[in-house]
Amino acid sequence: MPWISRRAIRYARAWLRGPVDFLEEEVVLDRQDVSVPATVVRPAGARADLPAWIVLHGMTPTGRCHEQLTRFTRALMSSGAVVIVPEVPEWRALRLAPHVANLTVRAALRGLREGSWAASRPVGVVGFSFSAPHAIATAADPELAGDVAGVVSFGGYCDLDSTMRFLMSGAEGEPGDAARVTPDPYGRWIVGANYLPAVPGIAGGREVAAALARLAIHVGGLTIPSWDVTYRPIIAELRGGLPPEHRYLFDLFAPPSGAAPDVPAADELAARLAEAARAVDPELDPVDSLGRVRRPVHILHGRDDRLIDRAEAPKLRDALPPDTWSRVTITRLFGHSSQVPLPLLRALHEVPRFSSALSAVLDVP
Repeated sequence: MPWISRRAIRYARAWLRGPVDFLEEEVVLDRQDVSVPATVVRPAGARADLPAWIVLHGMTPTGRCHEQLTRFTRALMSSGAVVIVPEVPEWRALRLAPHVANLTVRAALRGLREGSWAASRPVGVVGFSFSAPHAIATAADPELAGDVAGVVSFGGYCDLDSTMRFLMSGAEGEPGDAARVTPDPYGRWIVGANYLPAVPGIAGGREVAAALARLAIHVGGLTIPSWDVTYRPIIAELRGGLPPEHRYLFDLFAPPSGAAPDVPAADELAARLAEAARAVDPELDPVDSLGRVRRPVHILHGRDDRLIDRAEAPKLRDALPPDTWSRVTITRLFGHSSQVPLPLLRALHEVPRFSSALSAVLDVP
């Protein structure tokens, strides 16, 4: 069994049993362009010199109040740290806005310093899902160069083209590869809602994008998996509200009755969506920023993730400078989508692997 630090043990105990003796309060941060709420979690009677973490949530209408995120941050606090979770209103509204990651981390850092919750030492940054590569990129921000000790990413993407293909049709690997899985449709609904109107020559792009936005917001606020039959009535309703000539486009994102999409058409649209996304939000492609990161980075990804392909994890590592400390951990104990609990023997095999990763993660600051 790998060596496990005391911090990781305290984290694991709090994750399983719930934290004890902690304080949780709401604050307001000045993000330069807008005031945003944030949650600060710290051990009761905490000293001012505790390690500190800034946690960025992913693309979800529940934002920083997501149930699993709350569980994670409280467990992280139990390792002996102060944790601040700022709201990102754009991401809560399911708008893919990569540029706000740096603004949000700067605001959270100022909040930690001004509130005397953390010492002047550098802090750790954690990013989930969409925020993961942009959380890593904050370590390359000149304004944060001396303040970010290290970054942890969970379930992030790196290659925009391969990520779009995976979202649209479950394609793994390079174009033309035969390997495919059934992807979680939630990601492609968000991508379509954001970038379909920017794809040249697409009839009905705005109308379909609006329908996909309604679908993603509805599903994102619930705990039922996005592929569940529960959502077929709202998918049928949104599809029926579109002109007949636009329904084929909608079907590429939300096929009726859970049917598989037209794979060649979905792959072709994925390439056009990636091109449109780069034109609208150049920072959505994180590779250039990742190449300037000089802080330790730990990359975790779920083995059975159906929203972001686990093959993106080593791509994130390879995009970092060769002399930057980095580690990749693939585990069955983490994933975007709801999963069936692991059998006991398999879980016992995975726990040491994940605990070892936590030891490295929690000791970054």
